[in-house]
Amino acid sequence: MFDRIIYIGDQGAEIKLKDKEHLAMNLMNLHLVIEDENKKILAEVDDLQDDIVKVRFLGEIVNGKLVGGVLRKPKIDASIRVIEQSEIPMIVGRDEPGYMLLGVSPFYNDHPVYLDVNNFFSNHFAIFGNSGSGKSCGISRIMQNMFMDKRLFPYKSNILIFDASGEYYNAFKDLNRIDSNYHYRFITTNETDGIGEPLRLPIFLLNETDIALLLQASNHSQLPIIERMLKLARIFAQGGDANRYKNHLIAKAIMTILYSNETSPHKRNEVFSILASCSTPEFNLESPVQGIGYVRKFRECFLIDSHGQFSESILLTEYVSSFIHEEFDDYEPPKECYYTLEDLEKALNFTLISEGWLRNEKTYGDSVTLRVRLHSLITSNNAKYFSSPSGRYETLETYLSNLIISNGTKYQIININLDDVDDDFAKVITKVYSRLLFEFTKGLKNRASIPFHILVEEAHRYIQNDTDRFLIGYNIFERIAKEGRKYGLILGLISQRPVELSDTVISQCSNFLIFKMNHPVDVDYIRKMVPNISDDVVEKQKTLQSGTCLGFGSAFKIPLIVKLKMPDPMPKSGNCDVVNIWNGNINISHTPSVSVQTQPVVEEIKPSFITQQGIKEVNNQPIVMAETTQPVVEEIKPSFITPQNMGVVDNKLDSSTSSIVMPETTQPAVEVTSPTPVTVQNTNIEQTPNNQVVSQPSNVINFGVSTNNQPISPMPATDTISPIPEVMPGDNNGNTPPTFM
Repeated sequence: MFDRIIYIGDQGAEIKLKDKEHLAMNLMNLHLVIEDENKKILAEVDDLQDDIVKVRFLGEIVNGKLVGGVLRKPKIDASIRVIEQSEIPMIVGRDEPGYMLLGVSPFYNDHPVYLDVNNFFSNHFAIFGNSGSGKSCGISRIMQNMFMDKRLFPYKSNILIFDASGEYYNAFKDLNRIDSNYHYRFITTNETDGIGEPLRLPIFLLNETDIALLLQASNHSQLPIIERMLKLARIFAQGGDANRYKNHLIAKAIMTILYSNETSPHKRNEVFSILASCSTPEFNLESPVQGIGYVRKFRECFLIDSHGQFSESILLTEYVSSFIHEEFDDYEPPKECYYTLEDLEKALNFTLISEGWLRNEKTYGDSVTLRVRLHSLITSNNAKYFSSPSGRYETLETYLSNLIISNGTKYQIININLDDVDDDFAKVITKVYSRLLFEFTKGLKNRASIPFHILVEEAHRYIQNDTDRFLIGYNIFERIAKEGRKYGLILGLISQRPVELSDTVISQCSNFLIFKMNHPVDVDYIRKMVPNISDDVVEKQKTLQSGTCLGFGSAFKIPLIVKLKMPDPMPKSGNCDVVNIWNGNINISHTPSVSVQTQPVVEEIKPSFITQQGIKEVNNQPIVMAETTQPVVEEIKPSFITPQNMGVVDNKLDSSTSSIVMPETTQPAVEVTSPTPVTVQNTNIEQTPNNQVVSQPSNVINFGVSTNNQPISPMPATDTISPIPEVMPGDNNGNTPPTFM
């Protein structure tokens, strides 16, 4: 078949074919072995022009193993042959320990393709593809293959999936059926469906940078406020001797106000604001203040005399100064302390007032922004996610341990569903969990002894080129991408828009599964950003079928096109079945075209109740409907239909519809009466010479019937009748159905 090599370049060679030999088989993408006395080179056919085959060098075969890259080029007189069947496992992987089934190779008659588990799961990886190309099914299939492989037994795996739409629940909820040792945990922000466990991330586990992201801080001047707030929150949440430090802080803040240039009424208001947000049993507005021969309450010391001064200014100053102790200026409270969002708000208010942030024109705007956003968070539904289920402090180690092990059950997959919150909040939750995992794995005594995998679905919504580096000095995903691998913290990105992802994160990924992508911006971005990718690889992915991906990286010997088996069970990521939903899940057989020649009976009936399964009843009687019968759409009053309950009629909720279950084997039908004319008040109906119906202006809607005397389903009538054309569209023979306006 192959004659000789006529040209050798840095990346490939050109081979001349023997006359007409190439017509016997398809050579495109075929793998060849170029062999001389010293070496074997694996090459792939890239192009075919007449009798010249252009090939690209892929690697060198050494001792029966393929080594990526070619340092030594073959000789000009080297022999050329097609790869043998026994050599294919050298390319697609072998069925041996340390490998798991990925899919099959379409180029080699569905030969199994095996994935190098260590090289894939110990490095960051990315899965790209258009919507509907098979990304969700692909990652589901990979996980299912991994847990079904008896040689792997990933009992100690810790896989966190941040799911933006809850689609993986169906794919992994029966993980325990594969092996009783495997378990799946579903944690969700949606607490109304009754599925899974509610998301709880205690606020005391968040540090200064987490709070800055949560409150959407935008300026560096806001960071000292947040740091001070957290310090005071820990102090205020403590008991015992902590009150002495509280008193010290309160006294210093009040003394600062008393010696300011503000008016006495303004000073009094600020002092009262401080004590309203933070006070102690010894130091509050009702505390007794001992004078010479009399006792006053602390609030009474702020009475203003005729000169605009405090009448008890000397007594007031002496009392406040008694709580100041200089040794407390360098006090640092313990970080292991339980506090709530409400404690944070008290600490923030105290910080803003005592430190004078609100009196400074330059910092006033930033200060008020933080206070408003924190208060909005506390009063929103998102506040519940930051409560502690135990109601007491727990360390990071304890929290993560309870996350992956609960009641003696070890969870291998923890699916965190974020479909019930907005993108900004979901991004913060994802970043906080990632930061906690990074801090935990980095602090392990034995490095990488407890690996964690973070899989981020719709990663382009969370892992972006945002302002984190400007504000807090780093982006947690970029830090994990650069440092996490050596600590056993691995990122897995799943995205349909790689152009929106962080450049740094993509550049650190070692393995890629690329499903079909067509957008030129994304394709060009992959070409530029993905390491060790050739133009040939980029072009190949454009022609992929759904469920077929292009895999390359450290886990693959060479770039391979792999067809993945559909997962079982499937994730909920399929398309909407529009046709079945439109026809009410009824298999409607073909009916002749409709002609408008006679008027059907419009039966006055009571409103029917409509459910997601179909029509429940008409006139309070069950509906029986033949398979080929077109259903009558009765005249009903306007209803409000929601996805959760499609049974609200006349502005009243019909609770009975939520429990209706239509039999699977019985198709609903509507009893149809004979098509006889309808006598309607103020109606004048006649036919023209060409048999078209003419309706004089009146307050009635005319309905036509088909050639088999089946009534046409009318548009629902309302109290106000819309005008209709006098002549209904359609030809005489009924070949074109009328259009109802």
